[in-house]
Amino acid sequence: MKRPKTYLAKPTESTSSWEVIDATGEVLGRLAAKIAITLQGKNKSTYTPHVLSGDHVVVLNASKTRVTGRKLSQKTYYRHSGYTGNLKTFSLKKMMESNPERVLKLAVKGMLPATKLGRQMLGRLRVYSGDDHPHAAQTSQTIEKG
Repeated sequence: MKRPKTYLAKPTESTSSWEVIDATGEVLGRLAAKIAITLQGKNKSTYTPHVLSGDHVVVLNASKTRVTGRKLSQKTYYRHSGYTGNLKTFSLKKMMESNPERVLKLAVKGMLPATKLGRQMLGRLRVYSGDDHPHAAQTSQTIEKG
């Protein structure tokens, strides 16, 4: 009996499209998980782990995402310059006020593989805190909710 062969997509065979997501009212972690799956290409039938087969993702209204529980006051982000005594800490509330795009990007970054391919996937993510974005030519303006 002949065994069926496993299909592995080649880099030349993969096609990527643009997906626009409206983040209004979405829970931060669940939205980041959906975005990570789309960037990796796991929502396609031609998913291959070693090939960049995911889509480009444009996220609008990142400042209107929700968080559950007491994360606004308890969750902290850290940044270090490399010099002694230069560890900076920020609460989620402060980060959402100053830079909500960074919060979503860091959440998605934690869900992607920590490899060269993961960094390429993260490069396909564009996050904007408002409704306007400069990628109207690439997208077909289908805003997805849910």
